Amino acid sequence: MKKLMRIAAAPISLDVLLRGQLKFFNNYYEVIAVASPNEIIHRKISEREGVRTVELKIERKISLLEDLKSLIKLYFLFRREKPDIVHSLTPKAGLLSMVAAKAANVPVRIHTFTGLIFPWRKRAVSMLLKTMDRLTCMAATNVIPEGQGIRKELITHSITNKLSAVLANGNINGVDLEYFKPVPSTFERSFTRFIFVGRVVRDKGIEELKEAFERLNNAELIIVGPFEQNLNPLNEDCYKWVREGKGVTSVGFKEDIRPYLADADVLVLPSHREGFPNTPLQAGAMGLPTIATDICGCNEIIINGITGLLVEPRNADHLYEAMKLLSENLVLRKEMGLKARVHIAEKFSHWNVWDALLHFYQNVS
Repeated sequence: MKKLMRIAAAPISLDVLLRGQLKFFNNYYEVIAVASPNEIIHRKISEREGVRTVELKIERKISLLEDLKSLIKLYFLFRREKPDIVHSLTPKAGLLSMVAAKAANVPVRIHTFTGLIFPWRKRAVSMLLKTMDRLTCMAATNVIPEGQGIRKELITHSITNKLSAVLANGNINGVDLEYFKPVPSTFERSFTRFIFVGRVVRDKGIEELKEAFERLNNAELIIVGPFEQNLNPLNEDCYKWVREGKGVTSVGFKEDIRPYLADADVLVLPSHREGFPNTPLQAGAMGLPTIATDICGCNEIIINGITGLLVEPRNADHLYEAMKLLSENLVLRKEMGLKARVHIAEKFSHWNVWDALLHFYQNVS
């Protein structure tokens, strides 16, 4: 049986983003999951997916000494394991594992771009990140863009000429329609409950969300996700609002977001940038409409006016109008939620994604 190694910097990426996928591919390959140390998450991945895991430290931030250590360890890991395919899915893990795999003569080296950072950084940092992405692609044999928006950006910025087509309809894992499914409600609320799921940072549009939400009447907001004040901080006023704002409940990171989606009416994702976000897929599968910004990824999932609403990024007025419309129109948001479930089931089932990726592996190896 051929050997497949999946690589990410953070073990939670393999745990959450590839839930179920590693188990599926273990029917066709000997699968090994590689990520930074975390005994609890590695054990959970191993037990749930039935695969072997390897703990190998990969820093998310640039750190020349630590990155060199990781590169050397990856090289010797690949030399020892002799995988047929190495497939990475996060930026730093992609660069280090593709270079190490090339040096170790791994025949098939695949990197999936789940998002691009360089377009959103200042000139010097942007050039550095762009160079890193180009090096990743030079060392890879195949490059998969997660969505059409990412593919377009990679072409526009001349990052690589090794791009494949987008697999299935996009997303790295699709959505499990049995795991994320509508939960019938036994009562009607007298208010509208919005939900945000994601990292609580400025780039997710939290500051615009604050401005829009504070203008609404008869609404609540649940915020599910961790703060990252050290990476992309909110301003002090917004940070305080998330923690103490009227009608706002912040519950932090939750491994299982289904209870929160089941208890909400509308997902709101006013992000400034995305790759191919999971939360609109998950919310749609549970019968919720989504209000999101008209950006890469979001506009590949949401059919504006049918399964949700798309608004201009960084525009709190547009966001407010969309939130107001759905908060005041119960019939419309329920219609959108029903159509969202059908749309997600037709286009983004995880079986579609897994079958497309299996076909891709078989064609390139």
